[in-house]
Amino acid sequence: MTLVSLPGSSGLLLDPVSRRKLSYFGNSYVLMLTVTAGIGGLLFGYDTGVISGALLYIRDDFKAVDESKFLQETIVSMALVGAIIGAAIGGWANDAYGRKKTTLVADVVFAIGAVITSAAPDPYVLILGRLLIGLGVGIASVTAPVYIAEASPSEIRGALVSTNVLMITGGQFLSYLVNLAFTEVPGTWRWMLGVSGLPAVVQFFLMLFLPESPRWLYLKKEKSEAVAVLAKIYEPDRLEEEIDQLSVALEEELHSKSAVRYRDVFKSKEIRLAFLAGAGLQAFQQFTGINTVMYYSPTIVQMAGFHSNRLALLLSMIIAGMNAAGTVVGIYLIDRVGRRRLALTSLLGVIISLCLLSAAFFLQSSGAMADLCEGSVLHRTCKSGPAWFAILGLALYIAFFSPGMGPVPWAVNSEIYPQAYRGVCGGMSATVNWISNLIVAQTFLSLAAAIGSAMTFLILAGVAVLAFIFVFIFVPETKGLSFEQLDRLWKERAWGSRRDREGLLEGDEF
Repeated sequence: MTLVSLPGSSGLLLDPVSRRKLSYFGNSYVLMLTVTAGIGGLLFGYDTGVISGALLYIRDDFKAVDESKFLQETIVSMALVGAIIGAAIGGWANDAYGRKKTTLVADVVFAIGAVITSAAPDPYVLILGRLLIGLGVGIASVTAPVYIAEASPSEIRGALVSTNVLMITGGQFLSYLVNLAFTEVPGTWRWMLGVSGLPAVVQFFLMLFLPESPRWLYLKKEKSEAVAVLAKIYEPDRLEEEIDQLSVALEEELHSKSAVRYRDVFKSKEIRLAFLAGAGLQAFQQFTGINTVMYYSPTIVQMAGFHSNRLALLLSMIIAGMNAAGTVVGIYLIDRVGRRRLALTSLLGVIISLCLLSAAFFLQSSGAMADLCEGSVLHRTCKSGPAWFAILGLALYIAFFSPGMGPVPWAVNSEIYPQAYRGVCGGMSATVNWISNLIVAQTFLSLAAAIGSAMTFLILAGVAVLAFIFVFIFVPETKGLSFEQLDRLWKERAWGSRRDREGLLEGDEF
């Protein structure tokens, strides 16, 4: 067995390469924890997808909404305002009260929001319900990846955390199925929004029977409970190693401040670098347009020329299905090719597909196509190739985005921060994600109306180029590293160590 001495460490750690390789399905207990925690991702994804279809029918019921692009954007984005608040609160609550209790609170808040939205008598009560749903989603978006990561062996941590992203994309696909199922039912959009409360109730009762995160328990000095959980995850020889590493982490935490505050993140150079990488990934995930596609895909399909609500939902469901399938590919690749390489490849494809989308809408709006198109910029009906050209661009976008920039930001953020900072930094980076999401969702329709769809997608392509450069410079490879090894990695980057990193990054370059 190969041993590796890490810079600044007080002992030796097992080389990840020499460990017995664990498979994704190798431990049913860990998989059960992952899937249950991932229901939070399902809520996240369902809400993202369901509003895009429900909005078509909300406009039919409320004349004020149909006449106001601002109200439409507000109904969509108020959940994001709630998610920003929820993510900020969730980071603190994770550290103070644990991952399990925080998840239970998120479920209660989400369920209440679902009831209010489904019964809303006017757009303003609907907006209030969306705010509560956003609070629940924001808290869950912080908590689920951390809970999964802290219960995962390092060799398969990326795949398990990416399961939460699969639940997100699966929730989006499910939302389109539900949307289609209720298109001919009285109270269409109320059923679409009300059904979202069911997964929250299911997760609440399942979480009552699951343990708290073993790392959180251990560092809160509940050692016997932590060891009991770890014993269900690891074999005896590996269990001893994990407990030794937790002991070192506990000792280091005892020598640090008892409670980490938000401003403490910016006082340490290595934490600043880690937060820059994590928050940057979260921001670029949104600014490259994913939730523009997921929130407004039926509207984009109609902009491309397919006017029927039902056909728009059907084509959007196919796109959502591709998103879920691509995430499965990401789960397979993330612990094999690595987070950094997967993100870079994904961004290259995103750049190409956004340029294709821009070209499709440019052709549609050009003088040569004017005689084939009717209607306004946002509700144009065309009988020509560019409409299908736009659908192809959307499909390619999802095919490239979903395996890489979908799971990578969440996987990286669940693992790169030291234990004492994991809740706070995870909450802050998730808040960055939701703020970026809000900016994109609140401006897309207005921007497309002002400068045209072609230029809007071209701007997103330019942002994707910046994202590629950012990942190349600031995001190191974290594949297969333990939490303790990741702590050493950021210290090396912060202080410019020229030590040989062989065995730490398994040959990947910075």
